[in-house]
Amino acid sequence: MSAESTREPDHTCDVVVLGAGPGGYSAAFRAADLGARVILIDRWPVLGGVCLNVGCIPSKALLHTAFIIDAARRLAAHGVAFANPEIDLKKLAGHKDAVVKKLTNGLAAMAKARKVIVLQGTGTFSDPHHLVVTTADHHVAHVRFDNAIIAAGSEAVTLPFLPDDPRIVDSTGALELRQIPKRMLVIGGGIIGLEMATVYSTLGARIDVVEALDGVMLGADRDLVSVWQKANARRFDRVMTQTKVVAADAKADGIHVRFEGKNAPEEALAYDLVLVAVGRRPNSMLIGADKAGVAVTERGFISVDKQMRTNVEHIFAIGDVAGEPMLAHKAVHEGHVAAENAAGRTSFFDARQFPSVAYTDPEIAWSGVTEIEAKRQGISYRKAVFPWAASGRAIANGRDDGLTKLLFDTETQRIIGGGIVGIEAGNLISEICLAIEMGADAIDIGKTIHPHPTLSESVGMAAEVFEGVCTDLPPQKRA
Repeated sequence: MSAESTREPDHTCDVVVLGAGPGGYSAAFRAADLGARVILIDRWPVLGGVCLNVGCIPSKALLHTAFIIDAARRLAAHGVAFANPEIDLKKLAGHKDAVVKKLTNGLAAMAKARKVIVLQGTGTFSDPHHLVVTTADHHVAHVRFDNAIIAAGSEAVTLPFLPDDPRIVDSTGALELRQIPKRMLVIGGGIIGLEMATVYSTLGARIDVVEALDGVMLGADRDLVSVWQKANARRFDRVMTQTKVVAADAKADGIHVRFEGKNAPEEALAYDLVLVAVGRRPNSMLIGADKAGVAVTERGFISVDKQMRTNVEHIFAIGDVAGEPMLAHKAVHEGHVAAENAAGRTSFFDARQFPSVAYTDPEIAWSGVTEIEAKRQGISYRKAVFPWAASGRAIANGRDDGLTKLLFDTETQRIIGGGIVGIEAGNLISEICLAIEMGADAIDIGKTIHPHPTLSESVGMAAEVFEGVCTDLPPQKRA
């Protein structure tokens, strides 16, 4: 028996939620809506976690600005020319911060309306029914709970051999927009790194990207990525795959970086800013999970069942700590399931797909089974591709650099996956997500009347390609 179990707690609740990111606050609000007394704990002074404060939302505010700048430049080919933009970094950062503030204020109001108690501080378990919350000024609060939902999120992976220098940043530092560097290195060819590379290159930085593996955005199929690569051939000075950073020296004229690998330059290169975007690790080791009896894997994830329960019956885990993919929208749905079970209902997480989006230009989005995964798992499939070069709306937009692809199970003829590369791909993928969840086949999708002329009709046309009835492409024999 721990000392916490015998002392009088400062707070008691039916459900405590550890972490107030999208998964955490969604779980807290759902549990409160079901009548539970809820305490929500987070180290941030505002709700929203990494995603809202220094991740998904502020990066999209900057990416939208970058997209508009690039779109204005493209209009010169249409007979409309603008002067080069004047970039006020202070105002741009202020806009980003205002977007975040509006959303965090909204979350605070919703927490208050639901009578959710919010405690700011770092929460750690002391036993299976108690948490200790330590604030920034070292004040300690003791919480007793009946059920707990762990939504502690993740943190950026660091490279320990890099020097401690303000010119070496993670995505949080990059979002601060302290300067527009002349030369910038992005370490990591994943979504986060390439999104920030898109922003900074549009604002005027010269960009190099280095990736240790043999390609960028390796979660996406190569045919989608190849469209992005062609469209961005002139955006970056170098994209060095199969290459890694082996050393860096902080000097007055920049961070001097040495590389090793297939595409490594022979000499060190100097950069004004280095962004480290090599992945994230779960925060499960920071919450005293062992004191609650919660099992953590060697990789730092907490194993859960379909009800999001851990090995401890009344403790649940959601979001990044509960396993990959680390996606905010996955965490939200897991949070609802955990909250419903914690509040006494019976709920299961049985999603068939998790959409992923790279908000680059063009965007890349995919959902369900990719071709890479289908081949690895031995799934028999057929694919259908509709090129945006045949899309009236894409051509009218001057952005026919894209395609829509659907994958169907050979035996059942039902859709199992799909991907889109092109502007607004992140919005367009939702129809494919729904089709996968509903178990739709090509006839269901192709016979659904889509509005014309739109980019979304490319999904219906891809289904028509599968059926061999697409009249917007040259005649094809059905395989």
